[in-house]
Amino acid sequence: MIVRSFKDIEGTDRHVRAASGTWESKRIVLAKERVGFSLHETILYAGTETSMWYANHIEAVLCVEGEAELTNDETGEKHWISPGTMYLLNGHEKHTMRPKTDFRCVCVFNPPVTGREDHDENGVYPLLTEPETV
Repeated sequence: MIVRSFKDIEGTDRHVRAASGTWESKRIVLAKERVGFSLHETILYAGTETSMWYANHIEAVLCVEGEAELTNDETGEKHWISPGTMYLLNGHEKHTMRPKTDFRCVCVFNPPVTGREDHDENGVYPLLTEPETV
C-alpha cells in the first residue's frame, strides 16, 4: 500500500515545472510504482497557452478548480472546461489549453509517465520507461 500526499511531493523530483513556464505538476503515482498508470495534479497558469500532443499516451483530465478553453487542434472544436468536467484524449488528439484562471486538474496517463517528461517542440511527451526489476 502506498500513501502519499501532494505536500510530501513539494520540492522533490516528483514536483515538475515545465520548461515553458506554463504549468507545474505533482506526480503522485509514477511508472516506478508499476501499477499501469500515472496520476498527477497539474496546474496550468492563467493567461498562458499550452499546445500538447500525447502521441505515446492516453490521458484523462478532470478539472477540480479554474476554467480553461480546450481546443481540438485537429478539428478546431472548442470546449469550455470548468470544475467537474472531464476530457479524455483517447485518440491522441493534438490540443491546446488556454486557462482563463489558474486551472487545477487531476490527470491519469497510460502508459504511465516516469516523472522526467516535458513537452518537446511538438507538444509530445517522449515514451520513457523504467528499467525492469528482477
